[in-house]
Amino acid sequence: MTFISQTKEADVVLIGGGIMSATLGAMLSKIEPNWSIALFERLDELGLESSGPWNNAGTGHSALCELNYTPAAKDGTVSADKALAINEQFQLSRQFWSHLVTEGQIGSPKTFINTVPHMSFVMGEDHSSYLRTRYEALKPNALFSSMEFSEDRDQIAEWAPLIIKGRQGSGRLAATRAAEGTDVDFGALTKDLVKFLSGQGGEVNFGTDVTDVQRGSDGKWVIKLKHKSSGETGSIKARFVFIGSGGGALHLLQRSGIPESKGYGGFPVSGQFFRCTNEEIAAQHSAKVYGQASVGAPPMSVPHLDTRYVAGKKSLLFGPYAGFSTNFLKAGSLWDLPLSIRPSNIYPMLAAGVHNLGLTKYLVTEVLKSRSSKVSTMQEYFPEANGEDWELITAGQRVQIMKKDRKQGGVLQFGTEVITSSDGSIGALLGASPGASTAVPIMLELLQRCFPREFKLQWQEKIKEMIPTFGVKLNDNPDLAAETMAKTAATLQLS
Repeated sequence: MTFISQTKEADVVLIGGGIMSATLGAMLSKIEPNWSIALFERLDELGLESSGPWNNAGTGHSALCELNYTPAAKDGTVSADKALAINEQFQLSRQFWSHLVTEGQIGSPKTFINTVPHMSFVMGEDHSSYLRTRYEALKPNALFSSMEFSEDRDQIAEWAPLIIKGRQGSGRLAATRAAEGTDVDFGALTKDLVKFLSGQGGEVNFGTDVTDVQRGSDGKWVIKLKHKSSGETGSIKARFVFIGSGGGALHLLQRSGIPESKGYGGFPVSGQFFRCTNEEIAAQHSAKVYGQASVGAPPMSVPHLDTRYVAGKKSLLFGPYAGFSTNFLKAGSLWDLPLSIRPSNIYPMLAAGVHNLGLTKYLVTEVLKSRSSKVSTMQEYFPEANGEDWELITAGQRVQIMKKDRKQGGVLQFGTEVITSSDGSIGALLGASPGASTAVPIMLELLQRCFPREFKLQWQEKIKEMIPTFGVKLNDNPDLAAETMAKTAATLQLS
């Protein structure tokens, strides 16, 4: 395939070959099959950055185990609101994937999703009391009704033997478990979705760098292209552009010149994981076990011992160990951060930095950790872990949002944010977690904002065929929630 677009103009151009562009492309192929769609990926394969299975934890983020979605208030109470919102979003993703499987438009669900119980595990009096309070806040809700809580070591050992075996001391421990949790290979899912897009007539281009995004005199967008190997250049016009290139999105959003891009900056955080492919060890653990983040640590740095399924093989992952690099992409440039600084975002970025000195200290501490120190951290969750069984791998880059704030001047935001132009002709996604797990609702939000008329008058019926509970809060409808989760579990072959 030549690098320059086979067509000089498209209805939609998708920048980036990760889970976000793949989801949007597949969705548009369903609701507007006659639209021409072109996707451009700078690398030679799909899903090699944050969507790659070894570049993220593969957690089907549904707030079943991630404690940062349910922080304790000053009075000790815990609100279920954010956890409920994230779980509702993940149910939409499950329904969309289930629809595509049912229609035979993507392959076997076993290639990208598997049942892995989600657990939270804490140590000590304060953390254990918090976890019980969290459990009591979540358990009455339909979406969390199956959650179990225990402080009994034998019960916790039954759920996850490796975190109890060899553990010294008699201090208080607590855990919750949600048996319906999942492990997702977002790289495999990305490839399935883009394969469907291509089969519907979508044009997919690899090894192609998008160097600029400019508004043409006719109001359409001109996307400038460069082939990474040959150095040849080209361009394509589009009525609508989605910048879904992960850490590379900020630079291209700034290049677009839309007023909505002003004031945004990015703070890159890198990370490492320990990976164990020893089948004998992996067979002893079937859970994603999340603990409490260290003081000053970003949410993505919550320690967790995970079961992973990649290419049909079971393995274990522990981490992450945070680090810092000025790259915005794993295969990016050290100049990514400096070149992202603009007059409109320098003050918010500096202000956000001042208000997050604890994070800076944490990152410095993490960077200086020795391998033996990292193994010791892992042994807090897997007491009998042998460092020789574990390989240290570099995970994907995450770029956290830094933006204006009236009170503080600038804030560092953990999460994702959809940025769109006032006329809806261009959109971008910034940020990280929960990211991939909520790709479907994020893309639905993008479509509503960029195509309000079409969405309301033409697309809603088609969307509800794919996602039956769109517009309905499952948690407020217990019977519907149970029916929907059971149906998607059956289609996706989840036990």
